Amino acid sequence: MSTVVKQIGIPQEPKQNIWKGVKRVRVSDFVIAFIILLLSLTCILPFIHVAAKSVSSNNAVLSKSVYLFPKDFNLDAYAAIFKDGQLTYSMGYTVLVTLLFTVIGMVITTLAAYPLSIRSLKGRSFFAFIIMFTMYFSAGLIPEYLLYMSLGLHDTMWVLVLPLCFAPYNMLIMRSFLSSTIPESLYEAAFLDGASHFQILCRIVLPLSKPIIATLSLFYAVGRWNAYADAQYYITTKALQPLQYLLSNMVLNSGSDAISLSEGAAQQSTPEVLQAATIMFATLPIIMVYPFVQKYFVQGTMIGAVKG
Repeated sequence: MSTVVKQIGIPQEPKQNIWKGVKRVRVSDFVIAFIILLLSLTCILPFIHVAAKSVSSNNAVLSKSVYLFPKDFNLDAYAAIFKDGQLTYSMGYTVLVTLLFTVIGMVITTLAAYPLSIRSLKGRSFFAFIIMFTMYFSAGLIPEYLLYMSLGLHDTMWVLVLPLCFAPYNMLIMRSFLSSTIPESLYEAAFLDGASHFQILCRIVLPLSKPIIATLSLFYAVGRWNAYADAQYYITTKALQPLQYLLSNMVLNSGSDAISLSEGAAQQSTPEVLQAATIMFATLPIIMVYPFVQKYFVQGTMIGAVKG
């Protein structure tokens, strides 16, 4: 057949190269992959180590023989946490504070970013500058403390919610997202149809802003969940202390003072095992939220940061 094709002059198709669609792998790709692997391990291995300690026996942990896999598996430390009830109460309280903080923060951020994203707003550059100014300068800790005292926020739940519920950086990210994603012609068409700003915000802007809303909500929730310095400064009532503040006391202190659990609940586990179990108890809830917003998180970060 090939002889006949050559005789009549029909051009033959070139042989397909099996490596045609394969990208050439360079040495730099291996170097980058190795560096990313090392950075990932620095985050994953300590977490696995703490998780292994939290479900290991007291003797195995005290002998320093637990690394990445648990030994003499048991859940005595977690049983002690739930038996005492202090950390479980603090968990529910911290969840409530985080939800209030995130919802209020997102409402304020959205109401600030929406008008600043409209090009027809007069003086929007000035207002944006005023908001950005607060990112670089603050009054300081003592004036803030006196302010919260005068406002009646000291030693209340709201001192953990209201002061930091608005982040200028998050507002700038959302404004960049709205400016680059929603065209000005869409606003003009809505105005011609008689829609108000509130209707445009609820029916057009918010449905199109799911990625950035999920991203910033995660920023607010993680930031509030991990914060404990403000509770250290402004909270004195033990029932109002968030979970991370109790965890910091357990980790930073030493000896018997490190355990905030009652003696009846803590007698089954050593302080080191209880610390590991408390760290896992405080970390797992916020980690479980991430898979549900991962798709929107990646999309919102790329659009809001790159195009802005």
